[in-house]
Amino acid sequence: MGQIRAVLCGYYGQGNAGDEALLASLLQMLPPYVTPIVLSANPKKTRDRYGVESCSRKAFFPVQQALRKSDVFIWGGGSLMQDATSALSPLYYAGLMGLAQKRGLKTIAWAQGIGPLNRNLTRWITRKAIAGCHAVSVRDRASAALLTDWKIPYIQAPDPVWALDSKPVKGLWDLPAPRVAVTLRSHPQLTPARLDNLTRALIDFQKATQTCILLVPFQASQDLAIAQSIQPQLPGASHIFSLKDPRELKGLFQGVEMAIGMRYHSLIMAAAQECRCFALSYDPKVSLLMEELNMPGWDLTQLPDDPNLISQTWLEHYVNGDPLSPHQIQSLVDRALMHRDLLSDALGAK
Repeated sequence: MGQIRAVLCGYYGQGNAGDEALLASLLQMLPPYVTPIVLSANPKKTRDRYGVESCSRKAFFPVQQALRKSDVFIWGGGSLMQDATSALSPLYYAGLMGLAQKRGLKTIAWAQGIGPLNRNLTRWITRKAIAGCHAVSVRDRASAALLTDWKIPYIQAPDPVWALDSKPVKGLWDLPAPRVAVTLRSHPQLTPARLDNLTRALIDFQKATQTCILLVPFQASQDLAIAQSIQPQLPGASHIFSLKDPRELKGLFQGVEMAIGMRYHSLIMAAAQECRCFALSYDPKVSLLMEELNMPGWDLTQLPDDPNLISQTWLEHYVNGDPLSPHQIQSLVDRALMHRDLLSDALGAK
């Protein structure tokens, strides 16, 4: 079989570790006869980190050239088609998908988390773009229900990051144990009052457990300032881990007893490494993950006002909570590899 060229399109090169983890998972799962061209907001960093060809995602002529010399177009994983944060984002992704389909490329919507779609226009555009794809996979039952309603064939499997390879983190094992990882991000629902309550709860929790707190920004522009504001207030050992390689981020959780997280992929990475997890949901995708894994947590809008109640709840889960069993994790990993099988089946011939 000859080499196939594939354009990979997602929220890549934006400094978001979750989307970088999806790109790393996609590259890991691509058949060896596929040469990727990644559309990125930072092509140089993408080339250097993954050793792949990359071009600017918003440079019209390079993108056109990449499509002209390719056989396949793949929407990378994640919540690309949603209008909760931006009405323009789905127009961009649907526009590229439509252009690829018009050029006759084989098109794949891969590991999608579709929605929320609050506008009729973005809902219509999403349906039209996905209906034109040769193959579709989704990562949650809400997306699956939507495609069922639209009568579009698909496979449903857990997020690909469950199956992402991990790498050891330099210096992690030099820090005192036990360790607890915390991943918070800026969001309208994380009000100053709620952040203050979480910080006070974390202080009490650390005093009670004598744990080393690892503050883990997943996107520096949204997470780092919060981590930097919390760390000086902690009475015990702590460390901020700003890791760029998503495989190292996943590896970080190998040395962690418990994770408290807002970030969707921080909870997946932690659960995959047998951590106890406690979720703080700001988005339907996090709430769905909590339901699917029976993961304890709160919707941020329902966060208790009493820091003592928060810390006591965390302490109870730290002492008595159970991580996923190795059997449960292996089942999720095996099913996540269905996204790899879809790629192999779809790309088996031009």
